[in-house]
Amino acid sequence: MAIIGPSGTGKSTVLRVIAGLVAADSGEILVQGKLRQGLAEDNLASSGIGMVFQQAALFDSLTVEENVGFLLYQHSTLNPAEIRVLVSQCLKTVGLPNIGDRYPAELSGGMRKRVSFARAILENPQNPDDTPNVLLYDEPTAGLDPIASTIIEDLVCKVRRTAGRGRSSVMVTHQESTIRRTAERVLFLYDGQVQWDRPMEEIDTTDNALVRQFFAGSVTGPIRVVD
Repeated sequence: MAIIGPSGTGKSTVLRVIAGLVAADSGEILVQGKLRQGLAEDNLASSGIGMVFQQAALFDSLTVEENVGFLLYQHSTLNPAEIRVLVSQCLKTVGLPNIGDRYPAELSGGMRKRVSFARAILENPQNPDDTPNVLLYDEPTAGLDPIASTIIEDLVCKVRRTAGRGRSSVMVTHQESTIRRTAERVLFLYDGQVQWDRPMEEIDTTDNALVRQFFAGSVTGPIRVVD
């Protein structure tokens, strides 16, 4: 599912609430049918959620291997050699073999995004509950050139295909190519409300004025333009 809408409408906040990084003002959050109790930091049990942040959010002082394997280093009894093998497999999945010894500053923006992907999908063989069954993407193609964006979009689709049934993906994005190439369902958020929630294929045929204005990039319509 892609969550779209004008800037400042709370799209990234929705992801943070789902992830347990921010508390909801009201209502309930259910992740895979289970009610979330408190924030992620209040719950020692795994949330089963992987998140790819807009700016990749890698630790600058850690190598790529240490960044991707952070969960295993912190919450497993696997030895470093075992973790290294799992991290290497994940990096190959995202098309970045043999870069485990590099630091984030040595990578391009697109490579950092892919390292963030690898970290989000890494599984803990000692605890199946750590498997990220919900993947959250916050503007994964923001600031990337068209080719780098295509690589990321292909990766999103690849992860979805190889994950099998039971894994959900929620993405916040403004980029039309990303919406069309990765989303099955689109939710339009505006004025704090869900204004449209339909299959992606209906983007071009909907009579919803908000959606039509958004994809046309028009300054005329119900979406208020801030000068």
